[in-house]
Amino acid sequence: MQRGVADEVDLTVLEKELDSFLVEILYGTYMQEHVPEQCRQLQDLAISGNGEPTTCLNFSDVVALIVRLMQKHKLDIPLRLISNGSCVHKTHIQKGLMLMAKQQGEVWFKVDVLGEAMTKAINGVCLSAAWQTKQLQQAAQVCPTWIQTCVMQLQLDDDMYMTNYVSWLNEVLAQGANIKGVLLYGLARPSMQDGGDKLVSADKNELAVFAQKIESLGLAVKVS
Repeated sequence: MQRGVADEVDLTVLEKELDSFLVEILYGTYMQEHVPEQCRQLQDLAISGNGEPTTCLNFSDVVALIVRLMQKHKLDIPLRLISNGSCVHKTHIQKGLMLMAKQQGEVWFKVDVLGEAMTKAINGVCLSAAWQTKQLQQAAQVCPTWIQTCVMQLQLDDDMYMTNYVSWLNEVLAQGANIKGVLLYGLARPSMQDGGDKLVSADKNELAVFAQKIESLGLAVKVS
């Protein structure tokens, strides 16, 4: 794994590959050949991947291209950005987010833990709660935003984790951030970080308690 700024996306290649894939999904046999019958529905288009999308230098051009293809194929589905918020304050990212907002766009803003020590332990970077709040506000002011939080037993074993998280959320809301809700989820796949083999998904009962505490603030919560 290597950290750093993403390469500029080749728009010609992106258009060709995404357009051909959408043709196969919408009009071809891909769904019938690869997807269980009960799941054969396109839910969204997501800007995500092995890296942080907001470091892309031509992000707004990427969004514009995707929107154009969605309009071409008459797709009435959300366009979602899955992000840790690194560069959402930059002008070209804000431009892309505003365009997303016109296309049923959503940001899924990743906040697993708060504070430099815990973000270093869980995410491998040192981030302050104040910085996370600032970036979250920058995203939410231009595009509907959900907070996306991966919950592991490591977090819940800390007696103050839920309390600190809910207090932080309360402060975020008090500052006027327009947050749609919180997406809580467990481990979907083994972590590739050092020590990832020791990570354990959160207890379901504790996760339900966590969700109730967040809902008490008036926020929607989805658990998966």
